[in-house]
Amino acid sequence: MEVSERSGAKRWIPLEANPEVMSQFAWGLGIPEEEAEFYDVYGYDDELLDMVPKPVLAVIFLYPLNDATEVKISPVEQQVVDDGQKGVSNNVYFMQQTVGNACGTVAILHAVGNILPQLHLRNGSFFERFFTSTAEMTPAERAEFLEKDTELESAHSVAATAGHTVAPDLSVNVDLHFVCLTCVDGKLYELDGRWPSPTCHGPSSPETLLKDAVGVIQNVSKKIPDSVNFSVIALSKKT
Repeated sequence: MEVSERSGAKRWIPLEANPEVMSQFAWGLGIPEEEAEFYDVYGYDDELLDMVPKPVLAVIFLYPLNDATEVKISPVEQQVVDDGQKGVSNNVYFMQQTVGNACGTVAILHAVGNILPQLHLRNGSFFERFFTSTAEMTPAERAEFLEKDTELESAHSVAATAGHTVAPDLSVNVDLHFVCLTCVDGKLYELDGRWPSPTCHGPSSPETLLKDAVGVIQNVSKKIPDSVNFSVIALSKKT
């Protein structure tokens, strides 16, 4: 997606909303293949949600950016969010995004960064080194660190050209955006690198994460009911 870029800022090829591509990408960066995998979420009703392998560790949501979706919530909902922001957990791993079209990779970093205790990352892997190096950084410092990281840039480029659709040219403005939804310390957080901080959407739990995330997703998708440019992908732990 397009971010408010400063002069000379990097732009990457956008990542496809493809669980197979995302899984290969994450496995290559340090998640053991037997630990976790990305899966499509085909619908919002209970029967379709039950088809998603459990436990769900994080949810990645792709949606179109337009005037309707940019007006995120009502004033009443905003007050709930504002109240929740006062108690944002210090355990939330959050980073800003300064690289154009990097939102897919940032969403994956947000997903993995908030479930580190539940994973056994490969020793010496990119993920292990990245999260160790950025653990004490601010969200803005993490964005700068990412922008300078050529290893991840190369891995992203490979993943972005591995999908089923032809990757767009770097000069093309993309109006689709990835965010991550995850549960940390009993609350549901929306992690969007365009914003300065996480958005808290109220109570949640590892057991209800998928359903709680779908509630937030439906609030966005109902604003443009005629659009089909939505994708929901779950990162699930293998048991």
